[in-house]
Amino acid sequence: MSSDALVTVAAQAEQPTGQPPRNRRQEETFRKVLAAGIETLREKSYGDLTVRAVAARAKVAPATAYTYFSSKNHLIAEVYLDLVRQVPYFTDVNDPMPVRVDKVLRHLALVVADEPEVGAACTTALLGGGTDPAVGAVRDRIGAEIHRRIATAIGPGADPDKVSALEMTFFGALVQAGSGQFTYHQIADRLAYVVKLILPGAGETSQETRTS
Repeated sequence: MSSDALVTVAAQAEQPTGQPPRNRRQEETFRKVLAAGIETLREKSYGDLTVRAVAARAKVAPATAYTYFSSKNHLIAEVYLDLVRQVPYFTDVNDPMPVRVDKVLRHLALVVADEPEVGAACTTALLGGGTDPAVGAVRDRIGAEIHRRIATAIGPGADPDKVSALEMTFFGALVQAGSGQFTYHQIADRLAYVVKLILPGAGETSQETRTS
C-alpha cells in the first residue's frame, strides 16, 4: 500500500460519519492548522483566538482553514480530540482491572493539566458550541474515544452501566476542572475515589495508582 493510501486510510478512520476521507494533501493541511491551533492556544486565551489568526500561523488562507474548521469552537474541540487520542490504552493484564481504569482516567484528566489556558478554552468550546453540528460531532467522537479507553481498561464483558457511570463522572469532573473549581490533579485524585466506589476491589489498588 502506498504512503498516500495509508494517509487516506488513517484520515478516513478519523473522519466523521458521512464525510469523504481526506487525501494526503488535505490531511497535511488539516494537521498543520490543528498544530497551529494548539500553539496559539498556549499563547492566547479563548477570547483572543480566531480562526484567521490560526490560519496565518499555519501559513494557509483563512478560507482554507474554514474548509476544515467551521468556527473557533470547532477548531478547539478538534484540538481536544487530538489530545485525547494521544492517551494510551491500558490493557496490561498484570495490573488489576481497577488499576487500569484508574490509570486511563488519570491520563485523560491530565491531558491539559499543565496548560490551564488550553484546558479552559477546551471546556468553553465544548460547552459553548451549542447546537453547532460540527462541535456536536466532535463531542460525539471525544465521547467514543473515552468510552473505548474505559471499556478496554475494564476488559472483556465490561458492564455497560459501570462504563456509563465512569464516563458521566469523568465529563462532570472535566467541567469542574475547566471552570477552575478544582485543579486537574485534584480532579484526577477525585476520579480515583470514584473508581473505588464503582468498581469492586478498587479500594486496595487506588493508592498504588496515585503513586505510579
